[in-house]
Formats: sequence, structure tokens, C-alpha cells
Amino acid sequence: MTEHPGAADWRAVNRANWDERVPIHTSGAFYDVPGFVAGQDPLRDFELAEVGDVTGRTLVHLQCHIGLDTLAWARRGATVTGLDFSAPAVAEAEGIAKEIGAATARFVTADVYDAVEVLDGRTFDIVYTGLGALCWLPDIDRWARTAAALVAPGGFLYLAEFHPFADILAEDGRTVEADYFRRDPMVWDEPGTYADLSAATTANVTIEWQHGIGEVLSALVAVGLRVEFLHEHDFTLFPRFPVLESEDGAYRYPAGQPRVPLIYSIRATKPV
Repeated sequence: MTEHPGAADWRAVNRANWDERVPIHTSGAFYDVPGFVAGQDPLRDFELAEVGDVTGRTLVHLQCHIGLDTLAWARRGATVTGLDFSAPAVAEAEGIAKEIGAATARFVTADVYDAVEVLDGRTFDIVYTGLGALCWLPDIDRWARTAAALVAPGGFLYLAEFHPFADILAEDGRTVEADYFRRDPMVWDEPGTYADLSAATTANVTIEWQHGIGEVLSALVAVGLRVEFLHEHDFTLFPRFPVLESEDGAYRYPAGQPRVPLIYSIRATKPV
């Protein structure tokens, strides 16, 4: 991590990085686009259980990237809209939707904070946002206001996210190294992407923020959503720490060893 004079231009800096990731992600094994087109489902079991049946429901996916999770919900019967600030990502999502015959799926290029205006004030039965999204946003209260405005009365927001406690641990996955309450921007300058660490990239600077569990919950409550649950999960989706062991695509601490939460999920409804 390093300081960078472009931190104030966080949106442009991060967009350049995500634009460059698109061809790497669409061609690589991590997302396995051909496998998805052939019918593989990228949604996690806990998400399917916690979101429930989406047949006949409208769903908007904020920060959808190349749209695989978005289109997976469409395959399960939802009428989906995906929104992302990367135009190349949206173009890929549209192409994949066409390839799998998701005729009603819609994708929109826009910053998440502009979603209400860009979507013309439309509301949805389900507002979904997936893993690795909130760290790119400096203002969690503004995000909560945006998300709540998109939820139709009687509908709900569903958030699945990497747990911020894991962000304070050292590489050994055991030692507390960082400050859980840090809120200033963190500027990184690293090549590659999480999907391919060896990829040759040029837009290597990213700017991220840490948001605590209490901060996220308080933001949702403040905008009038009723939190149904906060679940903390003892696994993650990649070998974040060397100590983790893989089992059925999930990475956990070895049996018998102390565990920490690695993912959390929240469902919050809007009163009718």
C-alpha cells in the first residue's frame, strides 16, 4: 500500500483498473465464462438459501461487473437489471446475456451512487450486491440511501460481503496487524488482478475503503430498512491465508483450530 496523488480522483482511478480487468476476467479460468454459458451456476449455496425463490421477481444487481451473478439470478426466474461503472464490463455482460438467451436482462453503465437517477426512480423486489463491492465506495451512508431508494415496498436488500475483520489480519491469518476502525482511503499500486495475479496490467492503482459491520448495519437502519438477519460465515471463496483449507470450493480454518468470520450477509426489508 502506498500514498498516491490521485486519491481524490478515486472513481476515475478505480474505473481504469476495472476496465483493464475485463478482458482478463472474461478469458480466464477464475470466472470461467464458457462454463457459465454451458450452465454452471456461480451463486453460492448460502446466497441461494438466504435470498430464496426469485421466480417472477425483479432484481437489480449493483456493481455487477461482467454480470455472471446477475444472469444466474435471471436463470432462476428473476427479471434482472445489472449496473456497473465500467462500460467494457457492461458490454461483456450484454454479450453473455445474448449468448445464453436472457432476453429480458438489462445492463446499465453508471456509477452506483447515480443508480436511482439512471434507473428513472424504478424500484425492485430485490436489490442484490455481491462480494467485494463495498470496499470501492467511500461513503457507506450514501450507498445505503441509494440502495434503500431502489427497494420496492415489501422488497428487500441482500448484501453478501467479505468480512472486515479478515482485513485486519496479517498474511498468516492469525495475527491482528491493521486498524479495524481505519476509514481514510487506502491506495494500492499492484499489478495483476485477484483473478490472475500474474496478468500484465498497466492501470495498477486502486483506492479502497474499509467499512465496519456496525457502520453498515447502522447505515441501513438509518434509511428505514428493517434488518432481518446478519449472518457471519466461517469460510471464504479463495485461499486468502495459507492456513485455510479448501473444501467444496470454500476455504476454512482447519478443524479444531480457532476460527474468525470471513464473509457476512445481511437481508433488510422495506416496510409496506
